[in-house]
Amino acid sequence: MFKVLKTIIFLLIVVGIGSCLYYLYISSKEEKMLTYYLASADKTIKLYDENLEEVKDVVRGTEVKTSLEKRDDYVKVFLGNVLYYVKEGNIIKDNNVVLEDSVYIRTSVSVYEDSDSLKISGMIPKGSLVKVIGYDKLNSDGSVNKYKVSFNDISGYIYSKYTVNSEEEAIKMYDNGHLETHLKRTDRYGGGSGDNLDYYPYPKASFTDNIMPEEVRSLYINVNSLSNIDAYISLAKESNINAFVVDIKENTVPGYKGEVFKNYSPTNYEHAVYSLEDYKTYIDKIKEAGIYLIGRISTFKDGYYVSDHPDYAILDKNGSPYKYNSSYWPTAFNREVWEYNVALAVEAVKEFGFNEIQFDYVRFPDRTYSLEQNGTINLNNTYNESKAMAIQLFLMYACDEIHKVGAYVSADVFGESANSYVTGYGQYWPAISNVVDVISAMPYPDHFNAHDYGIKEYVWEVPYKLLKSWGASVVIRQEETTTPAVVRTWIQAYNTIKSPYVIYDADKISEQIEGLYENGLTGGYITWNSASSLSKYKEISSAFKKEYK
Repeated sequence: MFKVLKTIIFLLIVVGIGSCLYYLYISSKEEKMLTYYLASADKTIKLYDENLEEVKDVVRGTEVKTSLEKRDDYVKVFLGNVLYYVKEGNIIKDNNVVLEDSVYIRTSVSVYEDSDSLKISGMIPKGSLVKVIGYDKLNSDGSVNKYKVSFNDISGYIYSKYTVNSEEEAIKMYDNGHLETHLKRTDRYGGGSGDNLDYYPYPKASFTDNIMPEEVRSLYINVNSLSNIDAYISLAKESNINAFVVDIKENTVPGYKGEVFKNYSPTNYEHAVYSLEDYKTYIDKIKEAGIYLIGRISTFKDGYYVSDHPDYAILDKNGSPYKYNSSYWPTAFNREVWEYNVALAVEAVKEFGFNEIQFDYVRFPDRTYSLEQNGTINLNNTYNESKAMAIQLFLMYACDEIHKVGAYVSADVFGESANSYVTGYGQYWPAISNVVDVISAMPYPDHFNAHDYGIKEYVWEVPYKLLKSWGASVVIRQEETTTPAVVRTWIQAYNTIKSPYVIYDADKISEQIEGLYENGLTGGYITWNSASSLSKYKEISSAFKKEYK
């Protein structure tokens, strides 16, 4: 019995010592395992099995353990507890895992001064080769968010989504099946051609905590009318209205005393209608009522901003701001003007919770081509862009920054933009619709010529016929667009200003909506009444209660 017990004790000791020795052995092996990162000039790296056959792709930046044991040109790595091999050039000690040293510009890009600011330090044209000198962060799929690049005398950050790896890809235009159509649309009125705009697909924004209604039925509420917001909310609840367009900045009527106005345009700050707190009180009431909230910004028509920054304006031949139709216009070619308007938009989303930012006057002044030709005005065209290029690039910049704070972007365009040419003020429907989330045209019947579209009656007397004919053109423009925006149209909600004068009652409002919807343009409508007349809105409210789909 005693011998058996001694044997058992001996065996336990042996097992214990063996376990300790094994633990020490394993520990020593683990100590030799180092932390490395997978690196590549592409966003993914291939992993191989023991037979050096491809088994899976992982994103660059993935952390692995390795003893740096090699087999031919492959290094043994552990991902979790699984053994793989990776090519020797794809493993690096630090986490500087982006190995591309240069990229090509697919779409002319804005260069940011810093990775996390709105400030633009320059522009790099399509087709350019730029040197990569860093990056800000990796996206979840291994792609870079922003490269830090150098190009000629420009250094800064660009979004990588506007880059490709070959010159061939960079210089070619994306063909959405309508490229030949765009190429044939040459510069007729001074706005530019269709051949230097971008038709590459732009996936539209979608936010789980900010759902855009499928049909937006909206009233326009100007700044001064906000003080009576309770009455508009009551009307909306009674009338099937689910959205308001509210002014953030109208030309010479800024909404509130915010930091952006204070920093970028003190004159706008000084003339703001409300304190930030009062403005927020009114906006909060709209939000609490469950109404989808769209913030309107008069973009490139801003007299107060010009008074603060005369050098950023459209100038006369003497170098002073040029007054066009009683207004001063910041030039849409100027990047500081872009930054100011987008900073205002971002502030409005953060401070007040706007669901969407709508850029109005996102254009150059109309009917100015002859003034340009004879040298009467100077548009300050720093980068030698066409007007249509500047407008599309501004909207790309705006979408990039406003989407980051969880809001949608819409752009207002003239009704003329439904035609098959680039307008003289830089609005080209396929280029704008391709980029923004919502495109809102302004086909007010009394703004058309008397018998447009071959209509025998005065077109403002028969808004159904007019909007149905106009809407058919919009359908064609949308088909020419790679990733078309939602079409949500401004409708005339005031009595005509042309003779024969017509009262736009509920029936005339309904006729406009019916003409649009019969073309499938069912994204909604916005009432244009510059005074935001509550009595007029009440008078026509029965039109809003109808179902048009």
